[in-house]
Amino acid sequence: MTDRATPRISSRKQPKQSRSTELVATILEAAVQVLATEGAQRFTTARVAERAGVSVGSLYQYFPNKAAILFRLQSDEWRQTTDQMGSILGDATRHPLERLRRFVHAFIRSECDEAAIRVALDDAAPLYRDAPETKEARADGDRAISDFMHETLPDAPKETRRLAGSLIFTAMSSAGKRFSEKPRTTGEIESYADAMADMFCAYLRTLNRHL
Repeated sequence: MTDRATPRISSRKQPKQSRSTELVATILEAAVQVLATEGAQRFTTARVAERAGVSVGSLYQYFPNKAAILFRLQSDEWRQTTDQMGSILGDATRHPLERLRRFVHAFIRSECDEAAIRVALDDAAPLYRDAPETKEARADGDRAISDFMHETLPDAPKETRRLAGSLIFTAMSSAGKRFSEKPRTTGEIESYADAMADMFCAYLRTLNRHL
């Protein structure tokens, strides 16, 4: 029995001129629109090219297939979340638990603001989730979590820090996804994020009495 081939999801080439950069941006914007309106099952390169107002050939100059477009959208979202995570959790001027609370609020707001595209990307995940590029894209986020846990729980065993980070961020991702499945008011988002942050902070306090 042979393994199923992993689709190529890397871009064919990177845009070097402003015109090319604008073309890629137009394609990605169109891809978001198609994904949000048509869903992952009806997402095709032809529909994206039509929405972008470009030829399929022009699209293929930068993206070899629909998996490459979807991965680019997902990796851009991961990069944005990772940058936000690093900025908030790495802010040494604030207490670690204050940083965690601020990140929980930012994360839940983002989940609700981009719910439609996130659901569609989750549906499309089988197209690229096993690709090496996906693992690389997640690595920076894992390092940010590890660094934060090392600072927050300096005296805890490595395995305890790893487990704490995994529990908190897995629970936040899962609960945030469920919470964002229907429209939420600003008040609902703030209350939910507060409750979640309270739970996480209480958990970390039990692991480190100095917090």
